[in-house]
Amino acid sequence: MEFLCLAPTHSFSTNPKSTKNISIDRTSTTGRIMKMYQNMRGSTVRPSALPLKMSRIVTVPDISAPVVSTPAILPKVDPGELVVNNPTGGDPDELIQYLVDILASPVYDVAIESPLELAKKLSTRLGVNFYIKREDKQSVFSFKLRGAYNMMSNLSKEELAKGVITASAGNHAQGVALAGERLKCKSTIVMPETTPQIKVDAVRNLGGHVILHGQTFDEAQTYALKLSENDGLKYIPPFDDPGVIKGQGTIGTEINRQLKDIHAVFVPVGGGGLISGVAAFFKQIAPNTKIIGVEPYGAASMTLSLHEGHRVKLENVDTFADGVAVALVGEYTFAKCQELIDGMVLVRNDGISAAIEDVYDEGRNILETSGAVAIAGAAAYCEFYQIKNENIVAIASGANMDFSKLHKVTELAGLGADKEALLATFMIEQQGSFKTFVELVGSLKFTELTYRFTSERKNALILYRVDVEEKSDLEEMIEKLNSSDMSTLNLSHNELAVDYLKHLIGGSANISDEIFCEFTLPEKVGTLSTFIEAFSPRWNITLCRYRDQGDINGNVLMGFQVPQSEMDEFKSQANGLGYPYNLDNFNEAFNIVVAE
Repeated sequence: MEFLCLAPTHSFSTNPKSTKNISIDRTSTTGRIMKMYQNMRGSTVRPSALPLKMSRIVTVPDISAPVVSTPAILPKVDPGELVVNNPTGGDPDELIQYLVDILASPVYDVAIESPLELAKKLSTRLGVNFYIKREDKQSVFSFKLRGAYNMMSNLSKEELAKGVITASAGNHAQGVALAGERLKCKSTIVMPETTPQIKVDAVRNLGGHVILHGQTFDEAQTYALKLSENDGLKYIPPFDDPGVIKGQGTIGTEINRQLKDIHAVFVPVGGGGLISGVAAFFKQIAPNTKIIGVEPYGAASMTLSLHEGHRVKLENVDTFADGVAVALVGEYTFAKCQELIDGMVLVRNDGISAAIEDVYDEGRNILETSGAVAIAGAAAYCEFYQIKNENIVAIASGANMDFSKLHKVTELAGLGADKEALLATFMIEQQGSFKTFVELVGSLKFTELTYRFTSERKNALILYRVDVEEKSDLEEMIEKLNSSDMSTLNLSHNELAVDYLKHLIGGSANISDEIFCEFTLPEKVGTLSTFIEAFSPRWNITLCRYRDQGDINGNVLMGFQVPQSEMDEFKSQANGLGYPYNLDNFNEAFNIVVAE
């Protein structure tokens, strides 16, 4: 399986059957909206066979889809390299209805027209006009209130009187709670028991009734749908509904008013609601503007689904950018993306962290990890294709950063921007060798250094970070070290190395039948002890490394002594726990430190 990766040159063509003139009553609300459309589009209007009113369709997410692990091909796509989608253009009658509904949306009862800000430092560095759409400036620090309010404001009085319900562990929950408060409608939000308290409190402060249920989002959603059916509550999906999509599409109208002649708009993709709405507007008003989605490598559900031609559910999802950590994209949003968007780009977690630092450098604002995904993708795209002198827009989707996650962001930011490098050097342990090593590093400034000699090895291992101003300086330094019999590896983009290696220097040992596994566990009191009881004393535990990263889930690195004859039994026990895990014995960076 291979991706076709190239810069698209196509644009959406006008459908011949949709160029008829139609008569419009320009005194009516619909007529005024259609006139606005004509003025923006600069051409005749497509006829609409649909009734010109807001859609009330509510689709319950279909969670049945093929389950796959993220394929190995995805990391082979460079950050910023476009994975091309060949859009079909969609149904013209449905799209004109979308346009009318977006323009008529009442989202400004709760939302502001967020600013489109020129990022001067990013623009100078990349050689483009780099604009950031600041949805983090909304009252709930996220764009999500738009879709929730748009859908809920279109419910009947009877539906509002009964109340609404949703499942969410993040920004959608706050959007529904705020909409419920404004519409005087009781909102019930089912959140996983593992949800950080700061997010639970934020929803309650907006008047939402919080129910904590289940260990995962899927369990919370299943329970919410059950309550919806039993209690007659309208379910407000986070993305897979036309009303939600149209509310998010109002961002597109604002961008179009604020800036013209845009090369591309970059949109973060989780379930696909935001990009569907923005694309539905732009592909009618400014069809030559590319609409490009951005996902992390570890949560590339839309990229993979578009490539396969059908929705696929990821077996494991990286939750570093938790706001876009979606295992299965929406059925409706997937169809819209197939019809309208130009493609997807992927970014690493260190690139997302570097984007957070870029925004902080611009104006001392801190985005959440998912809020910076589109900025990371836009910057990587410009660098990959050497885009110059174009107008680039990236949507900053939110700023609900969990404070405890900042330490990991700062660890990754310098590496993601290639301002810093993480290196491992093997050095023959003899008098004067460390001094020689320091001299060979030369003018590159150390930012971190860990050195440990073990009697079991002929060579000592040095793990260190250095500041990097020019890539050529780093390459020259590595060449000097290698030619001086100091074998050196660049581990800058090896996340296992970044997360664990500095804590394990000096911890190498020659242990028979040792295996290493990285498990993803829910952040809940007692989970770690229950997890360990599942393996011990059946198998000897040789290593454990854990750190709270501020996510709903946490990662723990474990070492076990498992004879080859017992591997099937071990895997069966691990699979039975229901926690995602990876065997890390074949990670080169890991083995040079821990295993001998």
